[in-house]
Amino acid sequence: MDKPRDYATELREILNRRANGRTIWQPRILCWYSDRRYRMEEFPGRFRGVDSERELFKRLGISNRLYEFTYCINYKSDDPGIRYEKRKIDDLTDEHFIHTKKGSVNAIYRRNLSNGAEREMKWWVETPNDLEVFMYIEENRQYAFDRGVYDQKMETWGPMGLPGVHIPRVNIQKMFIELCGVENTIYLLNDYPDTVEAFFESVNRSNMRFVEMLCDTPYEWVNFGDNIHSKIVSPKLFEKYVLPHYLERNEKLHAAGKFTCAHFDGDVKELFPYFRECGLDGIEAITPLPQGDVTLKEAKDALGDMFLIDGIAAILFEENYPLKMLRRQAEECMHLFEGQLVMGISDEISSHGTMDRIEYVAELVEDFNAKR
Repeated sequence: MDKPRDYATELREILNRRANGRTIWQPRILCWYSDRRYRMEEFPGRFRGVDSERELFKRLGISNRLYEFTYCINYKSDDPGIRYEKRKIDDLTDEHFIHTKKGSVNAIYRRNLSNGAEREMKWWVETPNDLEVFMYIEENRQYAFDRGVYDQKMETWGPMGLPGVHIPRVNIQKMFIELCGVENTIYLLNDYPDTVEAFFESVNRSNMRFVEMLCDTPYEWVNFGDNIHSKIVSPKLFEKYVLPHYLERNEKLHAAGKFTCAHFDGDVKELFPYFRECGLDGIEAITPLPQGDVTLKEAKDALGDMFLIDGIAAILFEENYPLKMLRRQAEECMHLFEGQLVMGISDEISSHGTMDRIEYVAELVEDFNAKR
């Protein structure tokens, strides 16, 4: 029986710049997989009968990014009085509550019929008092690594990738994406700056506790999973709220021997001048034209010798785009970022993409690597 390919070692060699210019093909395909599972649809063609995400990656013969290892981290509270509650409104809608001695907050989420995603019908934070409740939660939040869960996941995935982990979102992104939405965050920031700044500091302290916990874990690469989009996080906001804390995190993580990257998606060109100032080893999910707002050459100029993680626009995996566009972008990416690339999709294949194109890029990567 053939020995399984050791993608973990391949990726480790790439991140340590010992791979002689080779790259690895590591596309994120969970959306394609999970949407079909949610709808109880049979997988097409030769993927019929696939019963797990691991089996899909195995049949494709590709590596997985393995960010599911983030779930090896336990979130706990120093205050046993913090209570969570959920109430069903209808078949698709739930109201969630958090009760603390500082007060209670609620949010309403609604699911849909095509996939497992849900959207906010009511955000958690609408007033400064709501934000003070979350400030209390952050101040009482602690983190612990669960080695047992980690070992179980390693048994599942084996050498199919290198376990990765996401740090909780940085201060302002936590408000934009998780708690308030964009509009209400901007209003709160302008109308109640002292409360917002105090909340940001509580998030910074909480996140650094997470970072300090990570330093003593076996994770080798760490992602600042912030989903930063320059039309929301402007250069001014980035410089004031994000940059200082990226530098603080990187100082500790690099001292512990970790490779670090941050997730930027959507439009990014306005933030290019800050990339080399962040202290990061790489940037994940920069989305090139025709989907994003930059060319790969512009991304290379901005990153210098930093790593690019991903690099191929997700829409090119859909059949309404010519295959030659996919080939051209994949080859340009591999040549521009030779020796500093973990190639993937910027940032994830949609349900409309095809596994044929995933396999097509896998062949391009094998051809590229064979010449190095």
